Amino acid sequence: MRGLRTALIATAAVALAGGMTAGVASAATTGASAAGACQPGTLKVSTTPGDGSQSGMNHAGTYLKVKNTGKTACSFSGYPGLALEGKGHTALKTTARHGDTYFAKDPGVHKVTLKPGQAAYADLVWTHTGASTAHAKYLQVSPTGSNSHSVISFDQEVDNGTLSVTAWSAKLPTA
Repeated sequence: MRGLRTALIATAAVALAGGMTAGVASAATTGASAAGACQPGTLKVSTTPGDGSQSGMNHAGTYLKVKNTGKTACSFSGYPGLALEGKGHTALKTTARHGDTYFAKDPGVHKVTLKPGQAAYADLVWTHTGASTAHAKYLQVSPTGSNSHSVISFDQEVDNGTLSVTAWSAKLPTA
């Protein structure tokens, strides 16, 4: 009887230790794979022409590119925050429309995770017919929609200060 009890206690101890080890490994794996929110200063914004096909019927466009310059993976989602600036960095009235653009389908809001060095994209489009033109020189871009933003050169004539933009995506948004 004593041998059976000792064997049961030993078996229970091994099972418990094995279960605890598996639980710790599982938690560590989950924590390592989950990227935290991108922090201010870790995302660098620029524009990129993509394939150069974003021009036609008084529409012009470019891709916004945001690159993770940090040392760890990070995540964000949604649409970029946008504001036009004129000469001398004066604020211009800006309207940002979220969704499909003239050149690309909106991929919809979803979590984008970037490892260090990786980039995400959003399609940015405007018209330039001359209707109440905003003479932009710069563009403020907030990758995460927070107060943290980058200012990039953007020498464009933008009708009514209206910009159309897709949500961020790990791939270039296309039609």
